[in-house]
Amino acid sequence: MRVVSGIQPTGNLHLGNYLGAIRNWVRMQDEMGDGHQCLFFLADLHAISMPHDPAELRKGTLEMAAALVACGIDPQRSVLFNQAQVPQHAELQWLLGGTARMGWLNRMTQWKDKAGKNREGQSVALFTYPVLQAADVLLYQATHVPVGEDQKQHLELARDIAQKFNNDFASEEAPVFTLPDPIVPPQAARIMSLRNGAAKMSKSDPSDMSRINLADDPDEVMKKIKKAKTDPEPLPSEEKGLEDRPEALNLVTIYAALTDGSVEGVLKDFGGEGFGKFKPALGELLVETLRPISARFTELLEDREALDAILARGAAQAREIAVPTLDATYEALGLVRG
Repeated sequence: MRVVSGIQPTGNLHLGNYLGAIRNWVRMQDEMGDGHQCLFFLADLHAISMPHDPAELRKGTLEMAAALVACGIDPQRSVLFNQAQVPQHAELQWLLGGTARMGWLNRMTQWKDKAGKNREGQSVALFTYPVLQAADVLLYQATHVPVGEDQKQHLELARDIAQKFNNDFASEEAPVFTLPDPIVPPQAARIMSLRNGAAKMSKSDPSDMSRINLADDPDEVMKKIKKAKTDPEPLPSEEKGLEDRPEALNLVTIYAALTDGSVEGVLKDFGGEGFGKFKPALGELLVETLRPISARFTELLEDREALDAILARGAAQAREIAVPTLDATYEALGLVRG
């Protein structure tokens, strides 16, 4: 079993990032037995499909690498790298471009959403983004790819490209590509803004009080939780009592996610209590959870040499795995390479 997954290299990481994809990756790594492998990559090549600030991309890539390691991704057990250090991703994307079809790409929902009405003004990279996603997983003969609802269509496209390539250029007995199966991760907690329970926690929110950053110190965490927007009512004893109380639901959801419990379980313990008791308990739980992550995160960001070494080692491992697939693809296409 070989699992491959990528993440956008955004900076200014917050609690929502941790309780979403990152914690699931760590658990996936920890549950892998001998003979199985996880490859996790920072999708910096994907990032240039949209307007971007080069300095911010560089900074975000390093911050995401530091965050993944700080949160528990072990470079000794998983392969952690950024795409730009493995040129085989871009090479395979071009080779697969002869197999992918315009009609397939035109149907991609994310293309329609991101391009909006100004399709003519979008980059070619935004349109061909799903072909690079296909290359990302087919390059490593991935057997499984974690996907959320928004990525299922892209994995289906990767399977279509792999199947058509195998049909056109390989034999049934010796296919070039493995068709990866989806892994639907456990439902991640949906973490909302501390200032507005109807909006997701986001680094783009102008108010730093709206989010818990992975780099926040204990005092900042406690301050933000105590000042988080709530309502005057005590916590109910059952989940249905949180209907139309989005800020209260958000804080209870965060507590449940941190303890691997349920909203019902938290309300069983705190039902009838006011936020004067619940907020300090949540703050202390957050501080204890994030303390080692924050310390390791800061330590890695201050040691650029160690961070570069982690990414370089991971990239070398990734290239070693990728080369045989890329060679087989060139050979199948009849391209002369000397």
